[in-house]
Amino acid sequence: MNIAFLADPLSSFKIYKDSTFAMMREAARRGHAVYAFEQRDMVLEEGAVTAEVRRIHLTGEPDAWYRADAPEIVALSVFDAIIERKDPPFDMEYVYGTYLLELAERQGARVFNRPGAIRDHNEKLTIGQFSGYTSPTLVSSNPARLRAFHDKHGDVIFKPLDGMGGAGIFRVKADGMNLGSVIESLTDNGRHSIMAQKFIPAITQGDKRVLVIGGKPVPFTLARIPQGNEVRGNLAAGGLGVAMPITEREREIAEAIGPILAARGLLLVGLDVIGEYLTEVNVTSPTCFQEIADQTGFDVAAMFIDAVEQQVSKAN
Repeated sequence: MNIAFLADPLSSFKIYKDSTFAMMREAARRGHAVYAFEQRDMVLEEGAVTAEVRRIHLTGEPDAWYRADAPEIVALSVFDAIIERKDPPFDMEYVYGTYLLELAERQGARVFNRPGAIRDHNEKLTIGQFSGYTSPTLVSSNPARLRAFHDKHGDVIFKPLDGMGGAGIFRVKADGMNLGSVIESLTDNGRHSIMAQKFIPAITQGDKRVLVIGGKPVPFTLARIPQGNEVRGNLAAGGLGVAMPITEREREIAEAIGPILAARGLLLVGLDVIGEYLTEVNVTSPTCFQEIADQTGFDVAAMFIDAVEQQVSKAN
């Protein structure tokens, strides 16, 4: 197969932990041709969506880890699969990219995850569709409603709806210290909606990343454990990643939600689970492949490329 990865600049990859690199490596190992391009390389002209792509060859070296052929401009529909792996922020430029990919789909491209499905599943708000698995949650821009939620639950996490890597997350305990400042800052004085969730004490055991591929959970999760006085387990915020076998509750959540999301075109999903509760549904570029593989021996990238191959075979 010819597989194209829409990703951030290859020069930014930290290949010892990058999940997109793990996907590329597995695809190349199987003999698939691997191509790469960035969102800015896509063009819509005279109704056709093309991109300037480069075929890349993995060298096995830790630094100069790839070499690239000369760029070529091709229709995205010529590829057997396009893997959407651009990291957030999920801003309007990202949205425009999903529109271009959606047009490419109409011209025959196969994109995983489907761009329309990515656009329709905000990584914070999607949990509202599965409220039976969530802790008490409020989404609002109204300071009075947010204050009332804190009054009711006492210990609350506040976070923006478009954040990533733990950015902008605040915990306000029962004493309400800095509550007004946090609400004013995150909502921009009531102009932007934010999320408030009842604090889950089980965060001390980790914010678990449950990967779901083709509707099926990976049998190991990565617990991202906060360090020191930090409340955030995100690896980008200094959390310690510890791979663990999936728990019964995590499997229950994944098996209930995974097939629904897969049917909507989300081949790869990263569920965030703290204790008994679903807290986020990550659909843009879920990670943790290599951490799980390194610590358990389970090859997540192989499971993912299996799923891509099955989808392509089914479409042919």
